[in-house]
Amino acid sequence: MTIRTRLLFVLLFCFSLRLPAQQAASSNPTQIRDAMKSLASDAMHGRGSGSPDELAAANYLAGELHAIGITPAGDKGGYIQDVSGVFQFYSGSKQWNTRNVLGVLPGSDPKLKDQVILLTAHMDHLGVGKAVDGDSIYNGADDDASGCVAVLQLARALAGKEHPKRTVVFAFFGSEETGGQGNQYFLQHPPVPLANIVANLEFEMIGRADAAVKSDELWLTGYDRSNLGPELAKHGAKLVADPHPSEHFFQRSDNYALAKRGIVAHTVSSFGLHKDYHRPSDDVEHIDFAHMEQAIQSMVAPVEWLAGSDFKPEWAGGKKP
Repeated sequence: MTIRTRLLFVLLFCFSLRLPAQQAASSNPTQIRDAMKSLASDAMHGRGSGSPDELAAANYLAGELHAIGITPAGDKGGYIQDVSGVFQFYSGSKQWNTRNVLGVLPGSDPKLKDQVILLTAHMDHLGVGKAVDGDSIYNGADDDASGCVAVLQLARALAGKEHPKRTVVFAFFGSEETGGQGNQYFLQHPPVPLANIVANLEFEMIGRADAAVKSDELWLTGYDRSNLGPELAKHGAKLVADPHPSEHFFQRSDNYALAKRGIVAHTVSSFGLHKDYHRPSDDVEHIDFAHMEQAIQSMVAPVEWLAGSDFKPEWAGGKKP
């Protein structure tokens, strides 16, 4: 091997070591579309809660976190947390097996790295069910592949720069649709002490604009329950109060289980009560990618601020669950 050839191999090896960081720095619409097409494809069979297809989604998300350069925080040095035991369901308790996907971006500030910002979404949907207009696959593109992709993109943005002062944990919960068995297990087996989590933002159904608010706005469930939403808005987040209070969305996603444990936790959404909710027609063809791309980008700087500040959100008087 000549010296020139050997040097070329060394350069290629060094370049390969840098790939995760370079990928992290290049968040773009193509990544969003590709990830949506993967998670909400017919090949995923609707990512049914606790199913092999949910596991396929978990493996996909784990691979994406690895490519970004996020440190694994699941079982046995990997990204996947096996969730097994007796859990509470809407109709009672029973034995169940599902999984979570967990990654961590360690904080860089010795004084703030023990404080944790938790960014979450749920990766499951309804699987294969009753056919509607000849389609039996409940793809769950908006609900909640869109939220998963948002968390991945935020991971890319945060990992692509100098690490934020605070630690950031990325969690994709399993079995949200059956009552939150993934978040129940997470609370029992957290990758960081629960007392260290200063805020949780769940991303749920951001794949379409909500006609009840401005086209470039997102809304935060339980906006008036804490000072987190208003403070994020001060730092550029286009967040407003949930325009559908009668739907009780604050209590209908993974954030609520964390909120009941004292963590200031809300859900970011733009669900406009569209007719494709929990139907096979919630597919990639109905995603408004221009809205989704803008929505994710609008949260990057505010989340970077939150992860790099010493601001600790608090519940408003009498509004803690």
